[in-house]
Amino acid sequence: MSYKNKVYVSMDADNDLRYYYLMKAWKQNDNTDFNFYDAHDLNNIYDKSEESIKAGLQERFRNTKVFVLLVGDHTKYLYKYVRWEIEQAIKRDIPCIVVNLNGKRSMDEDKCPALMRDHLAMHISFNSKILQYALENWPSSYEQYTKEGKSGAYYYKDNVYRELGL
Repeated sequence: MSYKNKVYVSMDADNDLRYYYLMKAWKQNDNTDFNFYDAHDLNNIYDKSEESIKAGLQERFRNTKVFVLLVGDHTKYLYKYVRWEIEQAIKRDIPCIVVNLNGKRSMDEDKCPALMRDHLAMHISFNSKILQYALENWPSSYEQYTKEGKSGAYYYKDNVYRELGL
């Protein structure tokens, strides 16, 4: 079995790809420890059929430690890939972090895809410090909460953001 150490990022690539690129810049500039899979960089898949693309994405999920969903204005309407990626993360019991691009620090019921509203997930605002904190802390909390049978949206209290200087 391979060691799961990657962060899989899902998003509305047509509208929110710039946020993913900003996250990659944080990684380079802040020397943060995220190791992203760009689900939208499918250059190694020669057959661009939906079946082939999803097979390639399945391979990426095999090494995924944390699933990050960037939630923008249109994310909840995307079914072909984003919904499928959410389903894969849930099916594989991968800790999920929902990142609100509008700055909201808890679940945004208006923008969050329906599958993630009741699923055990951490909801945060888009910021490098809180994302790094969630990547470091949420997987162990997720594991514990799963054992306890908990579900639903979780979020960090204001004091966590304050301690991070946010």
